[in-house]
Amino acid sequence: MVGQKCTNTSTIVLVHFVYLLRCADGTPYTGSARDPQQRAQAHNAGLGACYTAGRRPVRLVYTEPHESLSDALRREYQVKRWSRAKKEMLIAGGSRQGDHRSSTDQVQSTRRS
Repeated sequence: MVGQKCTNTSTIVLVHFVYLLRCADGTPYTGSARDPQQRAQAHNAGLGACYTAGRRPVRLVYTEPHESLSDALRREYQVKRWSRAKKEMLIAGGSRQGDHRSSTDQVQSTRRS
């Protein structure tokens, strides 16, 4: 074994997700997790947020992958501040990748610079 190089080049990529749940009362809930399906199961078992505990069962309706935890948390914070109507538009658009900011968000971020 001495002098041999490791030829295993496989890499484990950890993906973080922003997810939206549909609560039993119809309200959306936004969160982040590595495994959104498992997290939805935890919410349904009463091991999730206080918000969802009284609104079970919940259903996973949207996921959005991010390469880093910081990106996912930043996006989660952004979506949590949105109106219910804007979250519904995101859900209606389905799961996507890339830059998810609307043109309104882009204009606002330009104005802040």
